[in-house]
Amino acid sequence: MPKRQEKKKSDDLDDLITQTEAARLRGVSRAAIRALILRGRIRSVEMFGRNLVYRSEVLSFEKEKTGPKKKQSR
Repeated sequence: MPKRQEKKKSDDLDDLITQTEAARLRGVSRAAIRALILRGRIRSVEMFGRNLVYRSEVLSFEKEKTGPKKKQSR
């Protein structure tokens, strides 16, 4: 079982990319990626003096719908 946990940590490391790379993947600015991090929409990890993000989260990220929220019927 410990080997499986080590592999998972390695997989997590392989999934980390810089904010600049994330911005290129999404076609947005680095500031836009930083704003998502600050709002808690994408997780970041500080490593080697840089804030890295998870590629899988960047690729699967979906915008929040804007406008008035729908009222829930009772």
